[in-house]
Amino acid sequence: MAALGRAWRALLRPRGARAGPGGRRGVRALRRSPVRVLQPQSPREPPQPPPPPAVERGAAAPGLWYEKAAPGDRRLGKVVTIAKSKKFRDNHGKVLLEGHRLIKDALEAGAVPQTLFFSTVGHLKLLPEAEIKRASLVKVKFEDIKTWSDLVTPQGLLGIFSKPDPAKMSYPAAQLANSLPLLLICDNIRDPGNLGTILRSAAGAGCQKVLLTKGCVDPWEPKVLRAGMGAHFRVPITCSLDWECVPTNLPAGTQVCVADNNAPAGTAASAAASPRAPVKPSPQAAPEHQHEEGAAATPELAAQHYYEDWARAPVAVVIGGETQGLSPAALQLAASTGGKRLLIPVVPGVDSLNSAIAAGIVLFEGKRQLLWRHKQEDDRQKLPVPG
Repeated sequence: MAALGRAWRALLRPRGARAGPGGRRGVRALRRSPVRVLQPQSPREPPQPPPPPAVERGAAAPGLWYEKAAPGDRRLGKVVTIAKSKKFRDNHGKVLLEGHRLIKDALEAGAVPQTLFFSTVGHLKLLPEAEIKRASLVKVKFEDIKTWSDLVTPQGLLGIFSKPDPAKMSYPAAQLANSLPLLLICDNIRDPGNLGTILRSAAGAGCQKVLLTKGCVDPWEPKVLRAGMGAHFRVPITCSLDWECVPTNLPAGTQVCVADNNAPAGTAASAAASPRAPVKPSPQAAPEHQHEEGAAATPELAAQHYYEDWARAPVAVVIGGETQGLSPAALQLAASTGGKRLLIPVVPGVDSLNSAIAAGIVLFEGKRQLLWRHKQEDDRQKLPVPG
């Protein structure tokens, strides 16, 4: 019976038991992992997505909050896209501005900011607080801005704005007070630096409006903005006009004149002797605008030196590009309004002037003549009336 009892105890002993000190046998402890309890969900309620990562925020001023860009922020990549793609700017109605001066001029003129990227909070303090509150403010590393910027010395401030609408802009009071009945029409200006400089001259001369025909470079291209030095927010600019639409954008009774760097070939001597002699456009003036057989003949225009009397309000000046020169449509418009060809004589053997230089010369001469004429009229009105 004793042997039978020992056999039964052996069968009932747990597996893995080991004899401990003093002949005791222990039982291995069972290890259990904690179990997560899942709450039952209603079949009508979809599972909730995980919460988004917390955005690190800061305060540039009381009530003026900004966020710090996280690595891989997609908005930063859009900056490069907007800067380089005209199609993206046109389709999405956004432009990229860089630097304190340009962004401040845009804000003061009523341009709508969407996102401002800055490297230090000090950059925001240089801008009107009430205007930048409407934008998303994002603090980024200066190294990132330096990578995006085309400037040699970036300022650490970039802004994405809605493309400005000239009809909704609030131009500076000083600009409006000095505006003249002088308009500028750009014809195939394709160099960004030239167009920016031309716009700057137009603003400085007090032009009432600038019209850009199709074929001109996009005025919101970064290189044009840099060369313009804020002119985009001082004078209304209308872009991508067909020549058929140009007259409807001019005041009634506007005389259109075309600027030429020099007298056409073969007529320089006669033009110098008799500047008002009619001349035909030369191949140099419009090398790529040759007429096909049966096409309407390009009209003749009276030619005179730019410093002679020609500016009568309102007046518009056409500046042609250096590559293609003046288009036949520009000459036809000038002829239909009784306009003239304005010659800028240069020393024989010297190449023709840069388009931006020619625009500056003609526009400021037009300003001088308009102001002189206005003064003459004021002086006549002040004369005593004979009794």
